[in-house]
Amino acid sequence: MAIDRVREYFRQYHMEDRIREFEVSSATVELAAEALGCEGKRIAKSLSFMVDGKAILVVAAGDAKIDNPKYKAQFGTKAKMLTPNEVEDMVGHAVGGVCPFGIQEGVAVYLDVSLKRFATVFPACGSSNSAIELTIGELEEYSGFVEWIDVCKGWTEE
Repeated sequence: MAIDRVREYFRQYHMEDRIREFEVSSATVELAAEALGCEGKRIAKSLSFMVDGKAILVVAAGDAKIDNPKYKAQFGTKAKMLTPNEVEDMVGHAVGGVCPFGIQEGVAVYLDVSLKRFATVFPACGSSNSAIELTIGELEEYSGFVEWIDVCKGWTEE
């Protein structure tokens, strides 16, 4: 199971006990916010795309949406989301539990600037009923991200 891979990933940092598992689904921003008792915008959703034949993840705030012109300017191609089967095969997690931890080798992770307005955010942990609270610094450290990018719209600075 993908959550076991994520738990093992965090074990090397002695952080596996910070993973929270819920009796209810946290597969969408709304469900995750409800399970955690936080605002949906603090959910760090991981969006899976295909760029040059490879899977990438864009981790963005729960209230952000991909801005197609910004995405094309960043990656030189139209935003093409992976199918659920492609996500599981290429990233290593099923839709609803996708996160930047314990993923397949070669998957590049990008963090969207929409996350920078929060002290902490809640990414999933490989299953549709899990999350972990991380500071932005921890997200940077443990996601192995390539760079901060600005490819979203629909959110505002606070």
